[in-house]
Amino acid sequence: MAIMSCYLELSDHGASSVIVFLRVNLYLIVFFLVRFPCNNLLLTTNHRSSLINCVVYSASGSPQEMVPPVEGVAGGGTAYGWGDSSLQDQTSLRGTIDPCRVPSSELVHVWCMPSTANVGPQETPRPLEPASLLAARNERESIQIAIRPKVSWSGSSNAGVVQIQCTDLCSTSGDRLVVGQSVTLRRVVPILGVPDALVPLDMPVSQINLLPGETTAIWISIDVPSTQPPGQYDGEIIVTATKTDAECAAQFLDKSEKYKVYRELRNCLDVIEEIDGKSVDEVVERVKSATTTLRRVLLSPSFSDFISENGPLDMMDEDANLSIRLKLSLTVWDFVLPTTPSLPAVIGISDTVIEDRFGVEHGSAEWYDALELHFKWLLQYKISPYFCKWGNSMRVLTYTSPWPADHPKSDEFFSDPRLAAYAVPYSPVVPCGDLAKDYLQKEVEILRSKSHWKKAYFYLWDEPLNVQQYDAIRHQASEIHVYAPDARVLTTYYSGPSDAPLAPNNFEAFLKVPGYLRPHTQIYCTSEWVIGNREDLVKDIIAEIKPESNEEWWTYVCMGPSDPHPNWHLGMRGTQHRAVMWRVWKEGGTGFLYWGANCYEKATVASAEIKFRRGLPPGDGVLFYPGEVFSSSHEPVASLRLERLLSGLQDIEYLKLYSSRYGRDEGLAILEKTGMYLGPERYTLDHNPIDMMRGEIFRTCRP
Repeated sequence: MAIMSCYLELSDHGASSVIVFLRVNLYLIVFFLVRFPCNNLLLTTNHRSSLINCVVYSASGSPQEMVPPVEGVAGGGTAYGWGDSSLQDQTSLRGTIDPCRVPSSELVHVWCMPSTANVGPQETPRPLEPASLLAARNERESIQIAIRPKVSWSGSSNAGVVQIQCTDLCSTSGDRLVVGQSVTLRRVVPILGVPDALVPLDMPVSQINLLPGETTAIWISIDVPSTQPPGQYDGEIIVTATKTDAECAAQFLDKSEKYKVYRELRNCLDVIEEIDGKSVDEVVERVKSATTTLRRVLLSPSFSDFISENGPLDMMDEDANLSIRLKLSLTVWDFVLPTTPSLPAVIGISDTVIEDRFGVEHGSAEWYDALELHFKWLLQYKISPYFCKWGNSMRVLTYTSPWPADHPKSDEFFSDPRLAAYAVPYSPVVPCGDLAKDYLQKEVEILRSKSHWKKAYFYLWDEPLNVQQYDAIRHQASEIHVYAPDARVLTTYYSGPSDAPLAPNNFEAFLKVPGYLRPHTQIYCTSEWVIGNREDLVKDIIAEIKPESNEEWWTYVCMGPSDPHPNWHLGMRGTQHRAVMWRVWKEGGTGFLYWGANCYEKATVASAEIKFRRGLPPGDGVLFYPGEVFSSSHEPVASLRLERLLSGLQDIEYLKLYSSRYGRDEGLAILEKTGMYLGPERYTLDHNPIDMMRGEIFRTCRP
């Protein structure tokens, strides 16, 4: 009816306007009838072993299956650090429920949760309140929307389907943060029963299937461009209970009725199309004929649901009145996070895992493409990826670019301002025959002539344990320093050589490692597990480092430390994940290393379920998942832990800004004053102190 009303208004503006309008809308009507046939069926949930397959519907109506991709899915609540307050279901709805006629607030609970909350299936409802966020420019800020059904309105075993829509965030001056560009939505999928995988949803509208008695979480991220004007940006998240595709299909025309409508519209379209070269009188007659046909179709019983005594219904307004609308506000302040992170966080990607899982041959064109995809995707998380291949006795070949130094791609990788550090391979990544002999010398000579050489480092051996392994590091480093005296060699360790004690006890021997490796190592990267909860030991460690000789102290986590210390294990608290970087900053480290982001068990099919490696804490060495596990997408799927790593790195930029104004002691004091982080066993369990810290820095450091 809206089409008819618009036609009547346009008819006063001349035949040509009417003809163009009718052509466009007839095309749309025909397309709609063909696009949505009566046999659209709902993909119901099914069970594979103990895995629950959650069905997601895109804006186009096509379902996508999301499979929790690991063995042994368990139930139970996982909202660590949050109260047990809940809202009682007050709905009195019984029998058959039409979600198109009932306010969605009577069918589902909707509420906000911070990005540090682990929103599990048993998360209890909370009141719906507007969400207010703060972000700098060139920062990503995230929040979660939790949805839990009050009743079931679907005819299947599912509770029902809800539609999720997000608007652009707009300022009063007309600036925007656009959905699909700056604003993204992802569904939180449990891994081993713990919320972790963030599977992208279609934008700007998606549909998700809810399970009875279970809470579903949607992760909303807002990426603020570095050029975004500061100010307050407002938008909405709109949640609407709706019917399944199968239920909607039952209301569609049957085949004969659909064909009849199609033929009338097709004839109408033919009449309008054949007007070129016709006289004005004939054009008018054809328009009248098309008007009569179009009016007859729209007023037919097939479309009676859309006509009321007061005229055509505005379905957009009707749906809006039934929807739950969550107000979302973001204050962008006049501070830009640096493009190049202040603290290098270098994180490994196993090239062997990529080769096995995606079936790409080492050195092939497909192999280069796969590595480039992973490299560029990870840069958005302000980390500096390196690829690695493990050898015997923890010897490791690490490289950031698979191409040789003189290849344009290497220069593109190394020059990217988002990259804070890059690994230079000691030997050829891809066998190069006779060229291997002079490979190292040529690589170093090329890289030293580049402005990005200051980012370079060599990572030769992981956690050496005996004299032979320490000697191997010294030998390789000596060769590197012949060609580049200013080269930086990074060595990770948690002890001295076991067969040549450097001191009477283990910790003293650990402290002697820099003297034992000097001058063959410039970056001494120690395990946080060694420190434990003894932060006083940090001073002893730093005392052994010589910054005047360009030496640095970095740290890493690998397996340990365990709970309650900060780490990225699956099932730890959200603030515990984020606190990994708080700890680095408080202890004074100048860099951080993590051994692997994709080190799950071997598989030879991209879509194979993910299995964490035996003997490691769940989640250790895995920060993202293959996109193929969840959908047809080839883009990796981030974990909650990877997002919280990013948030921790952004927190460092806030603390650095504050310290640049008021001194490092004041920067440390704000951690204690807000209660955000006092030590590896004393940090906030909820989100409020994080907002307090950021708000205080916003208040005191804004221009």
